Amino acid sequence: MLTTRRRAVATAAVALAGSLLLASCGGSDSGSSDGKTLKLWHYEGPDSAMGVAWNEAIKEFEAKHPGVKVKFEEKGFEQIQKTAPMVLNSNDAPDIMEYNKGNATAGLLSKQGLLTDLTAEATKRGWDKKLSAGVRTTSQYDTNGVMGSGKWYGVPNYAEYTMVFYNKDLFKQYDIAEPTTLDQLTAAMDTFVSKGITPLANAGAEYMAQQYLYQLALSKADRSWVDKYELYKGKTDFHDAAWTYAATTFADWVKKGYISKKSTSLKAEDAGVSFIQGKSPILFSGSWWYGRFQTENKFDWGTFLWPGSNLTLGSGGNLWVVPKGAKNKDLAYDFIDITMSQKIQNLLGNKGGVPVGADTAAITDPKAKTLIADFNTLSGKDGLAFYPDWPVAGFYDVLVSETQKLITGSEKPDAYLSALQTAYDKGAPKT
Repeated sequence: MLTTRRRAVATAAVALAGSLLLASCGGSDSGSSDGKTLKLWHYEGPDSAMGVAWNEAIKEFEAKHPGVKVKFEEKGFEQIQKTAPMVLNSNDAPDIMEYNKGNATAGLLSKQGLLTDLTAEATKRGWDKKLSAGVRTTSQYDTNGVMGSGKWYGVPNYAEYTMVFYNKDLFKQYDIAEPTTLDQLTAAMDTFVSKGITPLANAGAEYMAQQYLYQLALSKADRSWVDKYELYKGKTDFHDAAWTYAATTFADWVKKGYISKKSTSLKAEDAGVSFIQGKSPILFSGSWWYGRFQTENKFDWGTFLWPGSNLTLGSGGNLWVVPKGAKNKDLAYDFIDITMSQKIQNLLGNKGGVPVGADTAAITDPKAKTLIADFNTLSGKDGLAFYPDWPVAGFYDVLVSETQKLITGSEKPDAYLSALQTAYDKGAPKT
């Protein structure tokens, strides 16, 4: 999410919800500790796959560390995203926290010296062996904070990717088949518009709108295009064919009524609830919604990968990071290790997450099997293209504000792309 997913966010969330503070006894290699408190922050909803799995991990952590007290402190994705550099530079830093991955977030914190180097722990505890190359990309950052190589500064215990969620009951009501091509998807949206229904759930005030646009660009892109944009392996031109198609198509979709102009001020939670309530027949977003939809949707629903594209948004999940000033680092490492265990991984998979170390035979839920199978399809063809806000610091806010202008019609696609180019060039490493 966000990126953004989640990122991701509704979720992304991401379904934004609570954060935890954990307490425990034990030593640390940094600072002084009262020996009773391990602070842990995360922003996953309690009904999400990650929230369920991590709550179970907390119980196991407590059992293995007698005397642990659990305290809760409400946090949100946006809150952590905006305040992390300041908080981690203070005495209020947690011992372990969930943080967004990518150059502009975890990479920036690593470059600023705010995160602990986890390389030795990743090797000793075998985390490096559990993560595939594509998922591992966001764990490592070089001295410039660019992902893909260098030291380990974070560990994802799940993966994520975007997909089209659709309301099967509404599709059936209007005699619409599941789209397998983009033309079929647009025809389906035309049908809904003709019935007075806005087909796409959207959130202009957070990550969701920019992710629609990035997916449109990805449908006209390839791996080298992604590497140029995300990893600076070449020059990124926001007026190229892919970006131009994305911006003009997105603006056209607003004009056609596929996306509501009123969605410019909506947040990801609003979009997710619109889908849950059966008001929006289609939502394009991440696997972080899966567990919540399983719990709350009262209608028949399904998913499919974005038609006509070999690439989609996705990566390893958000990272467990250990702040440089954490007072209980050893306990933080223990907690990460528990979330990577097969028991927790299997639970995460059966609750609608994308585990990185589960026993596939232990995943019994049919929808969860589909979710994981589609992810394996994507990763098998090198189809994970990260998120649009990752390349440079502050780009998330630029994408939000500029994409809002596309939705309201106050900015044309060409001016939109020029604004992105200016912000990107200002923040990208100089070569």
